[in-house]
This record gives sequence, structure tokens and C-alpha cells, in this order.
Amino acid sequence: MEIIEVSDKTHRKLFIQMAVPLYKNEPNWIRPLDKDIEAFFDPEINKTFNNGECTRWILQDDGLTIGRVAAFVNEKTANKDNVQPTGGLGLFECINDQKAADLLFDTCKAWLQERGMEAMDGPINFGERDRWWGLLVDGFEKEPNYQCNYNFPYYQQLFENYGFQVYFQGFTFIRNTFDPFHQRVMEKAEVLNRDKDYHFEHLKKKLLVKYGEDFRTVYNKAWANREGVPQMSSEQASSIMKKMKPIIDEKIIWFAYYKGEPVAFYINLPEVNQIFKYVNGKLDWIGKLKFLYHKLRKTNKKMMGLVFGVAPEHQGKGLDGALVMATAQMVQKDYRRYPILEMNWVQDTNRKMIVVVKQIGAEIGKVHNTYRMLFDETKEFKRLPLK
Repeated sequence: MEIIEVSDKTHRKLFIQMAVPLYKNEPNWIRPLDKDIEAFFDPEINKTFNNGECTRWILQDDGLTIGRVAAFVNEKTANKDNVQPTGGLGLFECINDQKAADLLFDTCKAWLQERGMEAMDGPINFGERDRWWGLLVDGFEKEPNYQCNYNFPYYQQLFENYGFQVYFQGFTFIRNTFDPFHQRVMEKAEVLNRDKDYHFEHLKKKLLVKYGEDFRTVYNKAWANREGVPQMSSEQASSIMKKMKPIIDEKIIWFAYYKGEPVAFYINLPEVNQIFKYVNGKLDWIGKLKFLYHKLRKTNKKMMGLVFGVAPEHQGKGLDGALVMATAQMVQKDYRRYPILEMNWVQDTNRKMIVVVKQIGAEIGKVHNTYRMLFDETKEFKRLPLK
């Protein structure tokens, strides 16, 4: 077996193509877009390169590509909340062979050690946690959502046999959109709805700039300056809205206001992997025509709960329940477009969010493990603490 660092166009193509024959008989796998894999390694697109470095390898045996992996160091997160400097690996794919997997892991470990790292997390993203994060360990019978890892069950043993341990888990919650809500949610909504200073409305595309600013206002109150999260600028908010615009369904994005000021949001999007599964990884002109066809035909029946935020001064008042019920009035009665709702990436450490999600009747449908391996095996391993 031979490890080859990806250094040219031929290697880049082999890196992308490696997964295709591996999953050819797996009906639930949806091929990621080639452009999304390449974006992972493009400094012009992936701004994490401003604070780190990344490389990738393929593993070949008798000329056949049997594995791939990337390793990276993000200087912003390497030492943040870590006892030791920690790097990462991602986009791991491998045949069911422990020796092949070990060679890929060894290569990442050596590269990270050369850069002063003392541990590695994986499989994770070279960037934010909203994509390519965690190893699927439960929910193999369900199709992956956009930019979410899907893998074979044997991957868990490949990681754990090498010495990786679970650092934390990410849950994907799923509910039938039309099922009734927990009585507690309806009670909270009823109490808050008596206060006429609150009102709720769904996004309108013609006012996208306004809603971008409303999103920014709530985001900066709810998350900025906590756990090192920076303030969101108007330019960043505008960029987020522009990126979402092609797939926005305005009736499933909702905002709450108090005396006319934005205080909460609940953002859902159509789950685009339900359309991308028809393009076979290629978003060329044929792929774009297929995407447009299925978008117009409304073949997607799943929506993705992207993010939910409430300004701190309005938390604990039942606003979360009231906003959920305002959205429910639309998606359960007036606009029955999406029978399935999935909510990605609720960390097992976030107990408050898990309670909220369960109150709206969602159950865990997929589990992704984020693993960590300490290079010094004599050191004590600790899981990520609960919030």
C-alpha cells in the first residue's frame, strides 16, 4: 500500500472519485457535490486557510485507490478549550481494512505532530461545525442531509480500534411535521400570545436585506461575545442571506418581534440533498437543469431546521414555544409542503436544547460521533463537558 499526497489535478480527481465505487451498492448514500469537496481545499473559498493549513492524501494498492483522508490545523481552535494543541482529520473514506485505515491515521498523526499538535479530532471539518462533522454511528437507513457525513457502520471500528475515543456526539432530530406538539409547548405559546407587544411573521424575499439585519441583531445578542464568538457584521449577514436566497422558501423562515424590534428567529430551509441526489455530484449545466426541474416539481418533501435563536432578555418567557407554534400554523395547516422536519447537529452536551427539541416532538434519528485521540496515551482522556 502506498500513501500519496495530493499534489496535482490527477490526484485531486482520484480523491473525489474514490468514494463513488465504494458506495455504489449503498442505496442511502448521496454523492456529495464535487465542487463542495474541492471548496474544502480552496483558500479562496475556505477562509479557515487564513488561520491554518491543510493537506490531503490518497491510499493506493496495486494502482487502485482504496482510501483517502485530509489533515489540518486551525490555529483559532487548536488551543481553544483544549488541554493540549489539537488538530483534525476529515473527509475520511476507506475500504474495510484496519491496516489501510491505520496507515491513513498514522499519516495524519505524523503530519500533525510535525506542527506541534498533541491530539487529533475526527472526522471533522476544516472550518465550522455546520458541515462534514462527525462519524455516523446510528441512522444508516436514512439518507444524509446536505454536507453531512454518511459512512459505513464498519468505520466506527476502524476509528476505535486505532485509539480514537468519543469526545462528544451530535444528534439529528427528526419529526413528522404534522404530528401534534407537546402540551408544554402549546401552554408556553398560549401564555406569551396574551402579550400583544409580541408578533410573528415569516420572511419575505423582497425584504431580504431587512431580514438579514433582523437576523444579525438577534444573533449578536444571543451568541456574540460568548465562547469567543465574534459579532456578526452587516456584510456577513447580507452574505448569508444571499447564499441562502436560491433555496429559500419564505414561508418556513420565521421571526419574532417585541414592540417592533427583532427578538427571535427560527430558520428552516428545504433540504437540498433531496434534490442534489439526482445530479450525481455534478453541478454542471446538466446538473443545474436537473436541480431546477426538481425544484419546480417540488420533489423535496423534507425541510431542515437550520438555526433557532432567542435574545437573552426574552428567554424563559415562552417565546421559543410561541415562535414554534406560529411556524406550525403555517407548515401544519396553511402550507403543508414538507411532511418531514430534520434538525441537524444538536450536541449531546447541550442539555437545554435537547429538552426544547424533544418538547416539540422530535426524536433522535441519526447520531454522529466526534472522536479525539491523544498522542500521549499516558494522559487522561476527558469528554467534552456538559453545558
